[in-house]
Amino acid sequence: MMRAVHGSTVLYPCDGNQTAKLVAAMAETDGIVFLRTTRSGTPVIYGADEQFPVGGSRVVRSSDEDEVALVAAGITLHEALNAADALAEDGIEARVIDCYSVKPIDGDTLRAAAEATGGRIVTVEDHWPEGGLGEAVLAALADVEEPTRVTVLGVEGMPGSGKPAELLAAAGIDAGAIADAARQLVRAAAGAVER
Repeated sequence: MMRAVHGSTVLYPCDGNQTAKLVAAMAETDGIVFLRTTRSGTPVIYGADEQFPVGGSRVVRSSDEDEVALVAAGITLHEALNAADALAEDGIEARVIDCYSVKPIDGDTLRAAAEATGGRIVTVEDHWPEGGLGEAVLAALADVEEPTRVTVLGVEGMPGSGKPAELLAAAGIDAGAIADAARQLVRAAAGAVER
C-alpha cells in the first residue's frame, strides 16, 4: 500500500544499526516515509558508523561465480544469508542483496545482479507479494535486454501465531524455501543449456 502512495519512500532495515541510520534518514527525506520493522531480534550485521542512503542497497555477499541473486530486506535478509550458506554446500554460489530501500529501489544494483547471474533472481519478503519488494524488483528489471527469471517469495496466507522461525517456515520464506527456489532456477537454467 505504501509503495503505491505518490512520492512515498519505503524503508525496511535488517538490524538495529541500520534502523537507527534509516530513522535519521527519514527525518531528512521529504514526503511520506514509511519504515517497516521486524518484531523479533535479529543479528547485527552492520557497524554503527555505516551509512544507508535512501535509494541504496547493499551487496552483502558476492563472487565472480554467482549463479543466482537472493534479494531480501529486514528479517528475510538473514534468511537469505543462511540460504546462501546452504546453497554453497551444494556448490551453488549466490549473491545476496539487502534492498533496505524498497522505494526508491536501487535498480542499478539489481540490473548488475541480473547480468552477473545469468538472469536468475529470487526475492523474499515478510510481506504480501502485492505492493512489496518482489514487485519493486520486477519493475526495476522491466527494461533489461536479457531475459530475467524472478521468483517472488512472500506471505500468501493469513499468518497465525507462533515463534518467528515457525512463521517464516509456514509462510515459505525461510532459508530452506529460499534455497529451494534458488536451486530450481539454477536447475532450470542448466536444463535449458543441455537441450
